[in-house]
Amino acid sequence: MTAYLARQVIQLAVAVWGISVIVFVVNFVIGDPINALVPPETPEETRQLLRHQYGFDRPILVQYLDFARGAVVGNFGESYLFKKPALSLVIERLPATLQLTVAGMGVAILIAIPVGIISAYWRYSLIDNVATIIAVAGQAMPIYWLGLMLILLFSVRLRWLPASGYGTPQHLILPAFCLGVFTAPVAMRLVRSGMLDVLSQDYIRTARAKGLTEWTVVMRHALRNTMIPVITVLGLQFGQLMGGAVITETVFAWPGVALLLINAIYRSDIPVMQAAVIILALIIAGVNFLVDVIVAVLDPRVRLR
Repeated sequence: MTAYLARQVIQLAVAVWGISVIVFVVNFVIGDPINALVPPETPEETRQLLRHQYGFDRPILVQYLDFARGAVVGNFGESYLFKKPALSLVIERLPATLQLTVAGMGVAILIAIPVGIISAYWRYSLIDNVATIIAVAGQAMPIYWLGLMLILLFSVRLRWLPASGYGTPQHLILPAFCLGVFTAPVAMRLVRSGMLDVLSQDYIRTARAKGLTEWTVVMRHALRNTMIPVITVLGLQFGQLMGGAVITETVFAWPGVALLLINAIYRSDIPVMQAAVIILALIIAGVNFLVDVIVAVLDPRVRLR
């Protein structure tokens, strides 16, 4: 188990390092960061002085080493726009993004597991066909379109929920449901396929022969052995939820890291961009590491491989 955890930690570190390299290099592609600091009519001499002041005229390798040394201790520099440490701006917005992501994951689980079980138990029935259609529709709908439709229905027409904002449970319902519906179809189909395979196994027939109730057979024996691949996929889906939160926060004006990142990209605020991407990458990598550990505990064959 120790060797398995050591390999996973090394993979996590390599992944985060690779992301840091990509983020740093992309900053040189999106445009001149000096444009975020001065108006377009600023003389070229002033621009050159600012490039020298911020170190943009140094070799790219030297700039990356400085960036890496600062990132290790949490120093991503000062935001060009807010004149505050970039990391503090990201930390301020992080609770809102995590709240939205966890709520979206909760909605996805509440939809995927019951519907997947019902669809597998009554396979090829009308319920199964309807669930399949809903799953395909859920994956086909763009998340921004779904968010706008939810706003038009529940905020504009029915006036039940606020269209945007942050701070109350009512503000969380629409964006969380939007994220959950976007994520649930994949997990639902996985639960269904896993349950179909498990329900045909010999130990399920043995459990029924013992006189156990169908609820006990399905929930205690079948579902338990189906959840290992589901947990793995949900861990991967967490990263997709963080990515989907970029669009969702924009549609619902949710004041999270994703909305901060979008504004930083538009205005070439490089320190905030770097801090936001690295922090989100660390969270996603940490969640995937935790999922790998849980799967290894549930199934010893994983760590043996």
